Amino acid sequence: MGRLYLLRHAKAGWAMPGMRDFDRPLDASGRADAETMGAAMRSRGYVPDRTLCSNAARARETLEGLAGQTDTGKVLFFDTLYSEDAAGYLHLIRDHGGAGSLLVIGHNPMMEDLAMAVSGDGDATARATLNHGFPTAGLAVVRFLDDLAKAAQGLGYLEAFLTPADR
Repeated sequence: MGRLYLLRHAKAGWAMPGMRDFDRPLDASGRADAETMGAAMRSRGYVPDRTLCSNAARARETLEGLAGQTDTGKVLFFDTLYSEDAAGYLHLIRDHGGAGSLLVIGHNPMMEDLAMAVSGDGDATARATLNHGFPTAGLAVVRFLDDLAKAAQGLGYLEAFLTPADR
């Protein structure tokens, strides 16, 4: 069995003049939300074996907030998690799917598209929450019967969807 944790980066501030979108940092509420989600993951036993994180500043800072509250396993950084679509995310997940569980810290709309695509079924409350959108610092927890190297559209079960408001 494999478990995939899909975490959208926490809330970032607006880009200052001359700043690339890639370099936008978290704002104060985003830093607090990242820590809240780390604590929520720890309390629920959501501990990844490996983390795949976008190299964008806001994703890296989200990881820092999480890591202060819970174990994130071995961490790998990818520029492609900033620029790829949901299919590209899934390809990266399959490439690193030998781990029992993966945390992916990335961006929308890719996170929402991927969560919807791989979740063929799921908890009714989690599915209803995800259907309302994928907010910053939102976490989709998707379980697969096989390892993540074989993850594919419709094969996952959305077991939970958490937001910082759920604490």
